[in-house]
Amino acid sequence: MSEVSAYPSDWRATTLGALADYVNGYPFKPRDWTTVGLPIVRIAQMTDVTVAFDYFADPLPPDYRIDSGDLLFSWSATLTALIWQRGPAYLNQHIYKVIPKNGSNLGFLHHLLNQLIDPLANQSHGTTMKHITRGDLLPYPVTVPPLAEQSRIAAVLDTVDEAIAKTEAVIAKLKQVRAGLLHDLLTRGLDENGQLRDPIAHPEQFQDSPIGRIPKAWDVLPLGSIATVDRGKFAHRPRNDPAFYGGGFPFIQTGDIALVAGEIITEASQTLNSRGVSVSREFSEGTIAVTIAANIGDTAILGRPMFFPDSIVGVVPIPMHINRWIELTLRDAKKRLNALAPQSAQKNINLEFLRPLFVPVPSSSEQKLCVQVYENITASISTEHHVLVKLSFLKSALMTDLLTGRVRVPASL
Repeated sequence: MSEVSAYPSDWRATTLGALADYVNGYPFKPRDWTTVGLPIVRIAQMTDVTVAFDYFADPLPPDYRIDSGDLLFSWSATLTALIWQRGPAYLNQHIYKVIPKNGSNLGFLHHLLNQLIDPLANQSHGTTMKHITRGDLLPYPVTVPPLAEQSRIAAVLDTVDEAIAKTEAVIAKLKQVRAGLLHDLLTRGLDENGQLRDPIAHPEQFQDSPIGRIPKAWDVLPLGSIATVDRGKFAHRPRNDPAFYGGGFPFIQTGDIALVAGEIITEASQTLNSRGVSVSREFSEGTIAVTIAANIGDTAILGRPMFFPDSIVGVVPIPMHINRWIELTLRDAKKRLNALAPQSAQKNINLEFLRPLFVPVPSSSEQKLCVQVYENITASISTEHHVLVKLSFLKSALMTDLLTGRVRVPASL
């Protein structure tokens, strides 16, 4: 936080330890876990609502019990503060239950602790894992407004948090819908009216194929018959060797493709100089990049010309086929490609596996129609992501202004 003199005159200097009690969770051991009783809240359950609980059936002192509305602060590994909203549970070690003292508002403490995580963590020494010791936490100096203003500040920031949570929920729902839609598009396609074909109502419209039931109007063809399929090129050299790296030519790695998860890729973690380019291979914009080592079957579409190592394959559909449709079929084939790889420590496949890979091939017009439907929902997800980014920036700015008194929240709010 900034110097005390920078705060409004009616704010008071104090410490985090004077604002609240911090009760550490119980040191559960794996042998304590059961399938009945109260759920055990570890850091994983704080940060991801999809992570399953373990349970503990025996009674523990009330200090270790939490309920909806309690403020939790994880002080090791993943550092965060949140207000628990998932019912009665027991708290695991490495998480504090934060109990406000007189003159402290729980919601204000929630936002204050999140604002202070980085400076608190930076006080820890001699460890590669972030953690905040009680010795760092309790005496940490802060300056806080009167209780009524704490409540008003918390209300403003809570409103932004609610908007962020709602936007995240919309994005999650759209992604879920898109995943289901993608499966339908790749197995049922769209009829002449733009509707998904119905294999139950009209089984006569479908046929068996090497990749399962597909519309009769479709073909199943080897990838190599509808696209050129070529490996990248780059001999193994020391990473960041200035003789080859560090120029203006983007050189993508398998990890770069995993990050974009099937979408357009424009950024590269490495670059090549002119000498590096001379021993590599350039692929044009629109090429489908497919990983064939480590994480096999990750895909992306190049948003500009790029260079690959030999752990990535470039797939360029012939003109009558749509690159996004082919990319979607390859993304869907990830499990099949992984199954083809020899079960070794460093899994990989070669072109002899990829070129014969069967893919579903509708007409060019149906490919375009299916791709348009897919891109429409992807555009909706992108729009919501932009909203989420704006809200995150707004929250960051508000936290800086409101938690330092630079901007006051009027009593009439």
